[in-house]
Amino acid sequence: MPPAVSDPDARPRIVAVGFKRINQMLQALAPAFADRASIEVLDVGFEQAVAQVRARQAAQAVDVVVAAGSNGGYLRQHLELPVVLVKVGGFDLLQALARARRVSSHIGLVTWQGAPMDLSALAALSDLTVAERSYATEDEARACVAELRQAGVQAVVGPGLVADLADQMGLTGIFLYSTDAVREALHDAVEVARAARIEQAKRERLNTILDQLSDGVIAVDRTERIQTLNPTMAHWLGVRPEAWLGRALTEVCPELSLRDTLRLGLPDVERIERVGGKTLIVNRLPIVEQGALTGAVLTCQDPVSIQRVDRHIRSRSKSPAAARRQALAQLLGRSPAMELVRRMAASAARSQSTVLLIGESGTGKELIAQGIHAASERSDMPFVAVNCAAVAESLLESELFGYEEGAFTGARRGGKAGLFEAAHNGTLFLDEVGDMPPSLQARLLRVLQEREVLRVGATEPTPVNVRVIAATHRDLQALVAEGRFRLDLFYRLNILRVDVPPLRAREQDVPLLAEALHAHLCRRIGVEPARTRPWVHALVAAAEGYAWPGNVRELENLLERVLAYADDEPGDAPRVAPLQERLRALAPELFAAREGGALRRPDVTVAPDLHTQQEAASLRAIREALAACGGDRQEAARRLGISRTTLWRRLKQGSI
Repeated sequence: MPPAVSDPDARPRIVAVGFKRINQMLQALAPAFADRASIEVLDVGFEQAVAQVRARQAAQAVDVVVAAGSNGGYLRQHLELPVVLVKVGGFDLLQALARARRVSSHIGLVTWQGAPMDLSALAALSDLTVAERSYATEDEARACVAELRQAGVQAVVGPGLVADLADQMGLTGIFLYSTDAVREALHDAVEVARAARIEQAKRERLNTILDQLSDGVIAVDRTERIQTLNPTMAHWLGVRPEAWLGRALTEVCPELSLRDTLRLGLPDVERIERVGGKTLIVNRLPIVEQGALTGAVLTCQDPVSIQRVDRHIRSRSKSPAAARRQALAQLLGRSPAMELVRRMAASAARSQSTVLLIGESGTGKELIAQGIHAASERSDMPFVAVNCAAVAESLLESELFGYEEGAFTGARRGGKAGLFEAAHNGTLFLDEVGDMPPSLQARLLRVLQEREVLRVGATEPTPVNVRVIAATHRDLQALVAEGRFRLDLFYRLNILRVDVPPLRAREQDVPLLAEALHAHLCRRIGVEPARTRPWVHALVAAAEGYAWPGNVRELENLLERVLAYADDEPGDAPRVAPLQERLRALAPELFAAREGGALRRPDVTVAPDLHTQQEAASLRAIREALAACGGDRQEAARRLGISRTTLWRRLKQGSI
């Protein structure tokens, strides 16, 4: 096939081949076509002509070859290029025979067997008798002329080879081809070249489109011979396209056979096929041109890619509120500790390395992870979070890595992509990574190292581009020493480390956090901010020196409790009791810590007593209010800032 043609409007390149007489005609006519084509005339034939045309084709594309007689037939058999033959018309033949008749009444006509002449019409017009012969090779042509000479023929009409042989044997050779026939052949060659260039340009454009497709494509002709195999499909099949072109699809890949499509002429779409260890979605479609079935096309899609695109579309189609993530600038706090956290998080956002967030529960590690993601190059991609301690070990593996169809009893048909695949090109936040089971730590390490996941039950890994941000409240080095956490995984996670301070280490941020949380809770609960703001100020004042074992989460929960109970009584009820006294009943832990005489850092050993302390402080405040009101429950409820129903319920629970 000729090399790719980039400009269909460029002048076609034509090589005309012929000996002596036809060569002279070609040389004389070529300049007349200079504005339409570049024509080179070669005075060679047969093997030499084939070699020279191929040499020119290798240097610069040749569109068409023009030749005559046996020389043209030989070139057609040995060249992959279009060969236009010089055709002899009835008028050309009549003129040649007329010239021969003037020489002798004994005339012979010798033609190449690929171009037989019909003399029946000529015989009807005259009493001319012509001895006809045909040849395929030069030796046969020589034998034909010699036979005619023995038969008494004196004038021989034929192509250049025959006319030259007749002259050599003492006969009169009459050249069969006319100038008009050669001119028409050159004109046909220009048109063939122009049409071929247009067709080649279309083919190149189509191949360029197919080469860019993420889908695999195979096109076959009516006999199922492969005509097109794009790079995506070749990559999936692990073959070179040129090795399969021209071969029957069923022979090289029976799983993708198109025989039924060609036989029935019906489409067959969205079939799940397993080809070469890879699961593909296969569509088979017939090709119908001008009402006739001319072939079939097979397209394949990668299910994993479709799932990723689907997730991407769904993430892009979410409302702005649903897609909004915490920004680093929105992390509240003016303390030096929080300023340091913001600076370190901003630096981590500019990197692609794994981040490890270490801090107590409730300090906002996920918000910091969201901020790093939002400030990174992956901000438009998914942010997927999973709590490793909240998912059962038996489920965590399939949640993280996904599974193949039939991997286990109850597995979803078609399998399921894991969270690593869901976070492709984005960020995966692994909260409480210190609680990850040892059996999964090795798999997590492999994903971080190889950047690919292997679904449960799969044999072929799926490449993923995921940035991991891990968080924990545990001392991972201590867990490593105890043999409960892999040392190599710790080093892989502990690249960019951010220590998140507890709330007691940034006590000056409590008022700012309380105001922001108050505004948020009022919108969520539907409480009037102006009415409940005094409660916030009272809570902040009462919390001075409090250790905040639950950190910011505890502050938010306390505020929500206070706001809910603060609105428990009618808005027009008098508030005689001091606000601090009512707050003591709602948030007794703040007062219990102070009255206990120690504001120490809490640990897990004090947690079981916390509820008891709260209940005791609440009951003590109720007793004091009842005593001050002489047992008047309605007045006591008013002083405490709660309803009579709430007071009655707490009295019943405390058996007062």
